[in-house]
Amino acid sequence: MGMRTVSVHYVRDSLGGARRLGIDTAPLLQCAGIPPLLLGDDRAQVAPEQFARLVRALHRATGDEFMGLGVVPSRPGTFAMMCYACVGCRDLGAALERAARFYGLFPGGPDLALERHGSEAVFAVRNDLRGHAEGRFLAECAMLVWHRLASWLIGQRILLRWARFACPAPPYAGECALMFGCPVRFGAGPAPTAAAGFDARWLTAPVVRDEEGLRELLRRAPADLLSRREYGTTVAEQVRRAFLRSLGEGRPARLPEVAQLAARLAVSPATLRRRLQEEGTSYQRLKDQVRREAAISGLAEGREPIAQLAARLGFSEDTAFHRAFRRWTGTTPGAYRLGGPRGLPGRPGPHGGDVRGQES
Repeated sequence: MGMRTVSVHYVRDSLGGARRLGIDTAPLLQCAGIPPLLLGDDRAQVAPEQFARLVRALHRATGDEFMGLGVVPSRPGTFAMMCYACVGCRDLGAALERAARFYGLFPGGPDLALERHGSEAVFAVRNDLRGHAEGRFLAECAMLVWHRLASWLIGQRILLRWARFACPAPPYAGECALMFGCPVRFGAGPAPTAAAGFDARWLTAPVVRDEEGLRELLRRAPADLLSRREYGTTVAEQVRRAFLRSLGEGRPARLPEVAQLAARLAVSPATLRRRLQEEGTSYQRLKDQVRREAAISGLAEGREPIAQLAARLGFSEDTAFHRAFRRWTGTTPGAYRLGGPRGLPGRPGPHGGDVRGQES
C-alpha cells in the first residue's frame, strides 16, 4: 500500500466532536503518537498509521463511528455490517445501491444515492451531515471512504472525474485534489452535501472480494480506507510505486530519473511528463511527496536513526534533510520523533528502557 501523509487540518477537525462531548483529547493524541504541538502548525503532516490510531481512539472514546461529528451517532459495527451486505453483490453498481439502502434504514444517517446520467455515474451524500462546524470533515470522509471501499471491492482504483462539496472551501482545499485524484470544487450549493462523478462503466465491474478479505480489511480499518491504495491504474501510481521500491531497498536511495521511468513505461520522457500533468501532478511533486511520506512514517515508527533515514531517502547531508522536513511539517525530525509512538514520555523502548534521550 502506498504511503500518504495526512494534513494536520484533518487531525484538528476529527477531534471536534470529542471536544464538544467534553472528552479530554490529550490522551487520544498520545495514544496515536501525534505531538500536540503539531496542531498549531498549518504545514504539519502526520503518518497515516498515526491518523488511523487517532480515529480508532475517537471511535472508542465517543462510542460513535461518526466521532461525535454527525447529527446523530452511528453505533459501532454499523459500517462493518454495511460492508458485509455489499461484498456478496455481483457488481459494483449493485453494491453501491445496497450500501445506500442500508444506511437509509437509520434516521439521521447519511442519505446516500447512486445516480446515472448517460455515460456518467454520480455517488452523492444528499443530506447535511454538518451538525457542527467540523462536520464538513464527516462529509469528506464519507466520500473518501466510499471511493476507497468501492475501489477495493473491484480491485481497481476508480478514476473520479470530479468531486464537489456544498461547504465553503476549507484551509486544506488545495490538498483535496490529491486525496481524491480529481478536480475538487467547494461552495457548490446546498444540495447535495457531497458528490463525485465517474465513468458509469465502472458500475458493471464485478465484485472480486470475499468475506475473508473483508475481515482483513476491517481488521486494519480505518488505515486502508483512509489511505490511498496503489492499484497501478494511473501513470502517477506507477511512478510512485517505482519511487517506493527504490526507497524500500534498504540502502541510500537513488530515485529513478524521468528518462529511466519513461523507459520502464515504454514512453518518451515528454509523454511521461504530459501524462503526469494530465493527472494533476509532476515528477518532482511525486518525488517530494514520497520522500515526505517516507520520512514521516520512518520517524513515527522510531526504528531507524535519523542520519540513516536521511541517507536512505537520498539526502547527501543531515542538514538538508532537516531543512526539508521542517518545510514539510513545521518541526524538526528530532522533535517529531520525540512525540511519536515510540518516543512518548515513559513509553518503553525496544529493549524495555525509556526511549527519551535516545535521539540520534
